Amino acid sequence: MSFPRYPSYKASGVDWMGDVPEHWSPAPFRYAMTGIESGTSVNATDTPADIDELGVLKTSCVYRGFFDPEENKTVIAEDRDRVSCPLRAGTVIVSRMNTPDLVGAAGLVKTARAGIFLPDRLWQVTVEGSDPAYVHYWTLTSEYRSQVQMACSGTSSSMQNLSQAQFSSFAFPNPPRSEQTAIASFLDRETAKIDALMAEQRILIELLKEKRQAVIFHAVTKGLNSDAPMKESGVEWLGQVPTHWEVFRLGSVFVEANDQGAEDLPILTVSIHNGVSDKELDEYEMDRKVTRSDDRTKYKGVKPGDLVYNMMRAWQGGFGAVTVEGQVSPAYVVARPLREVLTEFVEQTLRTPPAVEEMRRLSYGVADFRLRLYWQNFKTIVIALPPALEQGSIMDAVRSQTDRFDALTAEAEQAIALLQERRTALISAAVTGKIDVRGCAQ
Repeated sequence: MSFPRYPSYKASGVDWMGDVPEHWSPAPFRYAMTGIESGTSVNATDTPADIDELGVLKTSCVYRGFFDPEENKTVIAEDRDRVSCPLRAGTVIVSRMNTPDLVGAAGLVKTARAGIFLPDRLWQVTVEGSDPAYVHYWTLTSEYRSQVQMACSGTSSSMQNLSQAQFSSFAFPNPPRSEQTAIASFLDRETAKIDALMAEQRILIELLKEKRQAVIFHAVTKGLNSDAPMKESGVEWLGQVPTHWEVFRLGSVFVEANDQGAEDLPILTVSIHNGVSDKELDEYEMDRKVTRSDDRTKYKGVKPGDLVYNMMRAWQGGFGAVTVEGQVSPAYVVARPLREVLTEFVEQTLRTPPAVEEMRRLSYGVADFRLRLYWQNFKTIVIALPPALEQGSIMDAVRSQTDRFDALTAEAEQAIALLQERRTALISAAVTGKIDVRGCAQ
């Protein structure tokens, strides 16, 4: 759909904004806002005495662009001085201090909630002379983000801070209030359509993920022959398996290995998403920052066919089959085959949801992020193995089918990316006056 331009334009006086509709009045944002609050302590008298807990808005809610009470954390009454002003409807919440992708992120408070308060790393901005929804859409434009990035340039790469002076000086398009409302109404309707299309694609991705998991689970626990006679495995999560398959504890299939690393071997990484890497990854290629020792002999040597797992992340998927000779962190467990086995088959078995839950159950720790899966527990996990030749046939079939699912998932993800681009472009065009949507708002 194409939209008309305004009848006449004028220079905005701001390079990035370019020309704006002739009747607009671009100005620093301080002329559009009537108040900004941050760091105001909440005294015991500010809330009823019978309120024991106060909700505190999470920054993640702001980044997603809306206020979701269900996503809040709580703070006990004794810690009320750590939170700031209560949220009011019709205000815009802005993250004044955060990571580079979150600093400056904003959310619109549509409905006030009693007992919900704001942490002092966020601002509550009052814009009584402007339409709050329009202001919120302005914060979603690439033009706004560019101003945030410029204001925060030169600060910490991990945590950036936006000052009130910088924020209030941002260039604001500033159409008449009635026109702001018309633009916001138009964008509400049009972005809702785009969001619905993206939601459909996300549902498709989840369905493909579920189907992919089901295909893998059936292949590695039931085989490819639907007519094969079955027997009870004796393991609840495995259920019945083909009669000719054998049931083993991992301790009878693998033995823990502790070979010393070597200077000339690549350091391999274990990812919860991709298993064991087939080369030494650069820092930017890894899921998270890892500190490496200069002394490579402190690492554990691994060989093709080994199974490696991260004790603290095994239940999250932090394991995989080794495909090249290398070395891994000394904090990882290396399991080396004792018999003829296709380790990739074992890896895919362990990646099935029931097996992941089994690993979580056998891990020890006071909280999920502290759980550790020790070898003496890992080796008790029971799996079913077909003959080696059949393991290879099953893996070939699994790869063929999962490739199809992955291709369809990639198409859906690409569709979401294109829709998101259109959403962002539409918001920027409407908010900065590049298109005239006044007649489209109803």
